[in-house]
Amino acid sequence: MLVNWHDPDYIYLVCGKTDMRKGLDGLAMVIAENYGLELYNNSLFLFLRRT
Repeated sequence: MLVNWHDPDYIYLVCGKTDMRKGLDGLAMVIAENYGLELYNNSLFLFLRRT
């Protein structure tokens, strides 16, 4: 999956506790199932850790 880092259409911040050991496929499933967002619409997803 190639991403244009210089001009994304949307930037999403995913806050809260996220298990980063899931890898790319597991994190993609989190986005699709929990938030109902499309993965291939030139969006950037940033996962923030819990403080």
